[in-house]
Amino acid sequence: MITTSIQKAVEALNKGEIVAIPTETVYGLAANIYNEQALKAIFSTKKRPAFNPLIVHIESINHLEKVAKNIPEIAYRLANAFWPGPLTLILEKQPEILDLVTAGKTTVGVRVPNHPVTLQLLSELDFPVAAPSANPFTGISPTTAQHVFDYFEKDLNVILDGGPCQNGVESTIVGFDSETVILYRHGAIAIEAIEKVVGQIEQVTSSSEIVAPGMLKLHYAPKTLTLFTNDLANDLQKYKGQKVGLVLFQNSIATLPELQQEVLSQKGSLEEAAQNLYAAFHRLDAQNLDFILVEKMPNHGLGKTINDRLSRAVH
Repeated sequence: MITTSIQKAVEALNKGEIVAIPTETVYGLAANIYNEQALKAIFSTKKRPAFNPLIVHIESINHLEKVAKNIPEIAYRLANAFWPGPLTLILEKQPEILDLVTAGKTTVGVRVPNHPVTLQLLSELDFPVAAPSANPFTGISPTTAQHVFDYFEKDLNVILDGGPCQNGVESTIVGFDSETVILYRHGAIAIEAIEKVVGQIEQVTSSSEIVAPGMLKLHYAPKTLTLFTNDLANDLQKYKGQKVGLVLFQNSIATLPELQQEVLSQKGSLEEAAQNLYAAFHRLDAQNLDFILVEKMPNHGLGKTINDRLSRAVH
């Protein structure tokens, strides 16, 4: 059921149910972080493997030490700079945090979401919530309540509608090695913005250990076969006669029906492109296309985040 009633969401979470909630990034599938059965319901509903940790959402920075300990000063600098907002910090967990949340690791991902509905919800709960994206594992993330409904109509009693997500891509995730900041996932805050606060950060290019969500090679993916294109005109000619969808940055193609094209930002804004990315994939995926061609974005700022998501969406 899609609703705007925060109270219905509060009641459901207090009863140990899972609830879809809006954030500024994507919609999340929320549960009480201290309720083992509710956490298991997240994994079973999403068909998410247990080795993939969840992100804890708290009401404010004042609640950080309830879930994390031995917090480095540089983490507080980032929290003060970007919270509420789409930045997740990987920190040493408090012993009360269940292994289901952290995939058995000694660290926990935590952030303060920047959405008025969810901040109000958290203020009325006696516990933080774990909230991975409200989509089946590896599927396209949801940026509207309707996206969640289309996925989980039969599984959820409450889908809290907070409107379309403002940022449209998941949070940036960073961890710490002493006073060094390590990037684990590109997200809605560009690396350049983080480096203005803490100086140069290190990036994990590949890792056999899943330290944070979003590190798997296949993720955020449409059901439709999705391919990168470096030569759009040539590829369109090569696949002539097939039903092709396009994900484009700024300019449409005159020879293809408009319905089969998704231009992420006609004004060339990477922020707008990020906001529109998943909704574009949802629309194309519903058209029974033979495949989707995507072009790479300018590789700076949020373009790096979009390209990261595109690289994980292609088959």
